[in-house]
Amino acid sequence: MLNPEESIEVLGARVHNLKNIDVSIPREKLVVITGLSGSGKSSLAFDTIYAEGQRRYIETFSAYARQFLGGLERPDVDKIDGLSPVIAIEQKTTSKSPRSTVGTITEIYDFLRLLFARAADAYSYNTGEKMVSYSDEQIKDLIIESFNGKRINILAPVVRSRKGHYAELFQQIGKQGFVKVRVNGEIQDIVTGMKVDRYKTHDIEIVIDRMQIESDEDTDKRLAESIKTAMHHGDDVMMVIEHESNEVRYFSRTLMCPTSGISYPNPEPNNFSFNSPKGACESCNGLGTINQINLKKIIPNPKASIKQGGFAPLGEYKNTWIFKQLETIGEKYGFTNADPIETISEEAMEMILNGGKDKFAVASKTLGITKEYKIEFEGIAHFIKNQHDESNSNSIKRWAKEFMDEIDCPDCHGSRLKKEALYFKINTLNIADLSQMDISELTHWFAALDEQLSDKQRAIATEITKEIRARLQFLMDVGLNYLSLNRSSKSLSGGEAQRIRLATQIGSQLVGVLYILDEPSIGLHQRDNERLINSLENLRDIGNSVLVVEHDKDMIERADWVIDIGPKAGRFGGQIISQGTPKQLLLENTITAQYMSGKMKIEVPKKRREGNGKVLKLSGATGNNLKNVTVEFPLGKLICVTGVSGSGKSTLINETLYPILNEYFFNAVKKPQPFKKIEGLEHIDKVIDIDQSPIGRTPRSNPATYTDVFSEIRSLFTLTPEAMIRGYKAGRFSFNVKGGRCETCEGSGVRTIEMSFLPDVYVECETCMGKRFNRETLEIRYKGKSISDILNMTVDEAVDFFENIPKIYRKVKTIQDVGLGYITLGQQSTTLSGGEAQRIKLATELSKKDTGNTFYILDEPTTGLHFEDIRVLMDVITKLVDKGNTVLVIEHNMDVIKLADYIIDIGLEGGKGGGEVIAKGTPEEIIKNKKSFTAQFLKKELL
Repeated sequence: MLNPEESIEVLGARVHNLKNIDVSIPREKLVVITGLSGSGKSSLAFDTIYAEGQRRYIETFSAYARQFLGGLERPDVDKIDGLSPVIAIEQKTTSKSPRSTVGTITEIYDFLRLLFARAADAYSYNTGEKMVSYSDEQIKDLIIESFNGKRINILAPVVRSRKGHYAELFQQIGKQGFVKVRVNGEIQDIVTGMKVDRYKTHDIEIVIDRMQIESDEDTDKRLAESIKTAMHHGDDVMMVIEHESNEVRYFSRTLMCPTSGISYPNPEPNNFSFNSPKGACESCNGLGTINQINLKKIIPNPKASIKQGGFAPLGEYKNTWIFKQLETIGEKYGFTNADPIETISEEAMEMILNGGKDKFAVASKTLGITKEYKIEFEGIAHFIKNQHDESNSNSIKRWAKEFMDEIDCPDCHGSRLKKEALYFKINTLNIADLSQMDISELTHWFAALDEQLSDKQRAIATEITKEIRARLQFLMDVGLNYLSLNRSSKSLSGGEAQRIRLATQIGSQLVGVLYILDEPSIGLHQRDNERLINSLENLRDIGNSVLVVEHDKDMIERADWVIDIGPKAGRFGGQIISQGTPKQLLLENTITAQYMSGKMKIEVPKKRREGNGKVLKLSGATGNNLKNVTVEFPLGKLICVTGVSGSGKSTLINETLYPILNEYFFNAVKKPQPFKKIEGLEHIDKVIDIDQSPIGRTPRSNPATYTDVFSEIRSLFTLTPEAMIRGYKAGRFSFNVKGGRCETCEGSGVRTIEMSFLPDVYVECETCMGKRFNRETLEIRYKGKSISDILNMTVDEAVDFFENIPKIYRKVKTIQDVGLGYITLGQQSTTLSGGEAQRIKLATELSKKDTGNTFYILDEPTTGLHFEDIRVLMDVITKLVDKGNTVLVIEHNMDVIKLADYIIDIGLEGGKGGGEVIAKGTPEEIIKNKKSFTAQFLKKELL
């Protein structure tokens, strides 16, 4: 054991699969926890240490506050000593709100708002001139200087370019003792009952004073009074008109255009916030996009008639009120529901789409009577828009969205801000221009900013720019130089979101904290790994403890202390098999040590596959940062798409290629990013995307239900003699429906006991003893096992048990083949890691009969996988490709890249410096490329 003051002592940890372990973790060091996927790394780091830190923090609240938070269960551990405040930086924690951006998460945007509110110059949106503002004293001096010896009128503008008759306004002005007003440039006396044309736009000013300007004390005093009165009535703006030349000059206490007289309120930080009503564009409410009705989606085929379902939202003719209304509109405008829509007049279409009210009569020639009709129609387009904007139901909103397009807001052009905010500029750029730059560009801009500022601006901005520069540098250090501040946080990958939070934490400069990170190197190219490790070492050096769950070789080698958990995964793991410095680790005989020392390694194939000679060709892809990319995907091969973070891999594959294929094969709704054309679709027959999202969000979901093997097992149980005698159907063996399940716990096996001020306690259901089913169901046995026993089997046990039942055997065997033999069939989905969830999806696809022409897309399948797990995964993928399928993998891991038959390297840099294909071909061809960063690292693996 280490000295308790220098270490965190964990005694008797038994969470999930941990086997009552004791471990000492040195403080103020960079500690890496490694081991096979599913061995218990996250159980130790997050479910034990972090959960206990969180619980202790919540214990400090009053009992009153705790009842609202809901308690946290104490992790199953005897004792944890030496624990400092804990901050977990996981991958799943970004906001999905459309209002959350990289700028708001990192707080850089908040500093930018402050900078623009205090140091920016305002310009007029009418004339482009610099805005001016004066104090009353300055205005008085300017008037005396400019109009000395001349007669002037002092006016207070009250109405600017607005319609109305303004009878009450004139009456009110008269009551306040004023006798003259200037209406549309003409000075008039106020008379009783005075009003103007209500349908025209007017400019109205009160004449406050008419005076001769002289350089004496009386003029001085009188002018000061008049200015004060004019400012009061004119809302801090006043006008001066010279009597002879009629020349107009505006003066304002706030910012004002000297020529046109428009004024802006004095800027505050929330005038630049798209999350505040003061700054947000009014058309799109600060979202930058609006949903607009697309008539082509409402009327996909103008040659069809209303009866044939020509209006897509209405469908084919039914005997309902809405079709009766359309018939009535037809009576008025002379068409029937059987006429093609393209022949209906524009007026009638306006009524059908946008609605209206009308009464009319039609004389019947045959009956000799007049029939009255009444139309009250909301309009199809109008109805869809209202449903989208006002409905509380998500499914109705989704339905309405099918007939709309999301477009950039026409008023703010996607900048999210009001017009005025965009005319405050520093060094010719406004806040939206800065938000669109990528971080590296913005860093250069701020580096050169001081020389561009005036002395006054520099004095105001010094502290703010210091904060902004520091935060930008932290983002650069964690390899996020390609992001821009206006990038929506929901479009970030897990690894990017985690590194943004890491940069924010480094920026906060806390000391004495325990940081726990979950695989921060995900989605990061080898080139940027060095920067990330330096950032973590920086966190450690200022006095924090850093605990990282990681499989990356470089990270393990640079750690101060390594804890290896194993020996295998699931119930065969959960023990500490080695701990010490990286050098001590290499002397051990563990799987991790053997891969680190090179005794075990993933072999490079002797020769690359030839493929089937057919290609899928995507031309002219221009989404996000792609620069008109044309790329060929050779079929029947393992294709690897590589490149530094932010180079455009996800845009090319996940946002362009996959939606095109998905739309073609399965009529999916997601729109691909812009491209010119795609060729070769006839060579494949379906596309399957396997990502790392959870397979189920409730404890009722498990591997058996997800892979559908449970349906087969339930069917098997219904065929047992006892079940047939009792007449049990498959539903009897489901824990999700009434009948066979235990009703006390509703089939979940545990009961939740709510304790008002204490955490909820989960206790095993006393009726079924955690078996989920009632006694009658459990009496049905197959080969001596009940349905509950089968859910508690590991996949390895199930493979032996069901070897004579082909349907079940094939499904459980594929779960075993992807390296998940250690999980139980009934394990809750919520307890599976990202890597495990992805492999269950892979197993589900593998167990289906394939045609050999499937196109599989995997985005970073090695996330959360140990070297040994990668070997198992690659064996499975190799089998898929050997059957003739095409597997496309987006990957940074060299162990996967070196096994590829064909590599497409995108770069050169991230963000604006990326979006081009740098190199393509076999790994052996790629390493000859001098430009590619991937080639430099791949060379070390192959040579």
